[in-house]
Amino acid sequence: MPSRELQSQSQHDQAPRDRERERHLVHENVTPFNNISAIEPFVNRRSLSNREVSRKLGEEQSLQKRFWREGQDNRKKAESTSALYWPNNETPSSFFSGVLAQTSSSSADFTHLPFDVLQRIAGAFSWPDLWAATCTCKLWSKALAPLREGMLLLHWGKMFKHGRGVARNWDKALESFRKGAAHGCAPAMVDAGLLLWELGKRDEGIKWYKQAAELKYPAAMCNLGLAYLQETSSSVEAVKWLEEAAVAGHVRAQYSFGLCLQQGRGVECNLPRAAWWYLRAAEGGSSRAMYNVALCFRTGEGITRNYNEAKRWMRRAAMAGHRKAQFEHGLTLFAEGDGGLALVFLELATRAGESGATHIRDALLMQLSPKLRCHALSCADNFQPGNKRNHR
Repeated sequence: MPSRELQSQSQHDQAPRDRERERHLVHENVTPFNNISAIEPFVNRRSLSNREVSRKLGEEQSLQKRFWREGQDNRKKAESTSALYWPNNETPSSFFSGVLAQTSSSSADFTHLPFDVLQRIAGAFSWPDLWAATCTCKLWSKALAPLREGMLLLHWGKMFKHGRGVARNWDKALESFRKGAAHGCAPAMVDAGLLLWELGKRDEGIKWYKQAAELKYPAAMCNLGLAYLQETSSSVEAVKWLEEAAVAGHVRAQYSFGLCLQQGRGVECNLPRAAWWYLRAAEGGSSRAMYNVALCFRTGEGITRNYNEAKRWMRRAAMAGHRKAQFEHGLTLFAEGDGGLALVFLELATRAGESGATHIRDALLMQLSPKLRCHALSCADNFQPGNKRNHR
């Protein structure tokens, strides 16, 4: 029978192994079991009161629950990312297995993958995602070197385009964007297409949009769809790309796709689906979608009529800077007798070019006291779209 000292020493040696095992279990999205020996290196279990033991165990359990919730969130994000970049129910593991099976055993690493395969995998990555993939291992770092260089060229191009730290030069900006696109960087392709579009070279711009859209880059799919919408004969193709970008979570594409559904442009008119996409875009921060959602709730078009929701979304659109929403929200406040706040929104709508708000604004200026009038105009001067403290 081992002595009590030997038992204590054995339990003390076991504690670091238990903590290491719990760390591995957490990374495997498995909730570790409760083990009182895990806290023995810090406190003496024999000297703990029942209340202290309960407190320690409670802290450990809360930490385990937090790790479990984070694991659930990570799995959901991984599923959404896989659905975005790996269509047709294809998973990264199955894709890599198929690719690596075609390579020899001596060269089965990512540095030997064809460039078009690497471009398909990571061409549409943002810089944080690309850097995270680069830091995974040395093989990934070496394989993704062209895409990192493409991101650097994209950054230089934006500096030349907007004159940030250098003299504005669109020729150098376009050259940098094209070089970045040649390195497989989808964001550089989009910027090259956008600049060419602004220069009047629409056909070449659409070519770059399409190349980036084939890499499943949401901004490129949205821009390509909007470009096709300007051609009457390509409206069906436009709706196809807008729907793909909308499903991928691009807010502007969600609004534009909802507009096509409402107007029956390139697709059969479907008001309930249009209202649903408007709502998704509004929740993503689109002020135009917020305004359309408010109109849908007010008229009952494609959704159940609800005046309270209509008023709430109209206010959100006005706070986001939509000028028509500011005018209509100002009218609502004026009808409710809140002249000071109504003057703020009517003044903002007038400054934004909404001519219908001018007459009512002038009438309010005559009615309100000088103090309230000055305060309302000061709030309008300091207004910032999206700021919840605009009128406090």
